[in-house]
Parts: sequence; C-alpha cells; structure tokens
Amino acid sequence: MGMSRDDIFSRVRENLVDALGVDDDEVAESATLTGDLGAESIDFLDIVFRLEKAFSIKIPRGELFPDDVLNNPDFVSGGKLTPQGLAQLKKAMPHADFTEFQKDPDVNKVPNLFTVRTIVNYIDGKINGAVAK
Repeated sequence: MGMSRDDIFSRVRENLVDALGVDDDEVAESATLTGDLGAESIDFLDIVFRLEKAFSIKIPRGELFPDDVLNNPDFVSGGKLTPQGLAQLKKAMPHADFTEFQKDPDVNKVPNLFTVRTIVNYIDGKINGAVAK
C-alpha cells in the first residue's frame, strides 16, 4: 500500500491541525512541533495515537520520539550530547535531519529535531520503506 510523500504530508498536516489546534498554513515541513506549533509533551501521545489511526500503523513507544537518550548519563555531559549520545540519537531517529544539530548538540535543542518533515519521513519509511532524507 504505497502512498506519495504529498499524500503523507497532507494527512500528517490534518492530524497536527486537529491535535494542536493550529491553522493549515502553520504546518510547513520545516515547522518544529514544540517551537513553531506549540506542542507540549502530552500532545506527543495524542499525535502518535492520531497517526497510528490515520495511517493504520503501529508506532512503538519511543520509536518516533525517542525518550531514553537524554536520560542516560553516558549520552549527556555538560548539557550536551556526547559523541556516543549523538550516535545513539541518530540511530534512534534515522528519519530526522541532524545537519544543524550536530554542530552544537545542546540537549535544549533536541526538540528542534522534531519537525513535521521528521514525522513525514518516519511515516514514509513505515509505509513505503523509504529512507529518510
């Protein structure tokens, strides 16, 4: 059951509009969930639930939004991800773009990795087996 990226984006946008109460035009692929769209931690559970229902897929806990890396002292030091932590996060989130983040892996910037594009890449991979870019 293949689906185009445009169709995936459109369905992701609909679900984010419903979950977060934002306008369609605010949901650009580059928009961050927390910074641009105002999502809070509780919203992430709702988003996962809605995406599972919309795409008829199962999203295991921590797969779309990994939560174990930042709580591991081997992966964080002085408020920054260690090289080992960065490698672990990249492995956990192959659907995210680390280009800017890896220049300054400050843990406070991790939410910037959670963009609409990250979700579209993840869903595209789940449905079509696509590799994130």
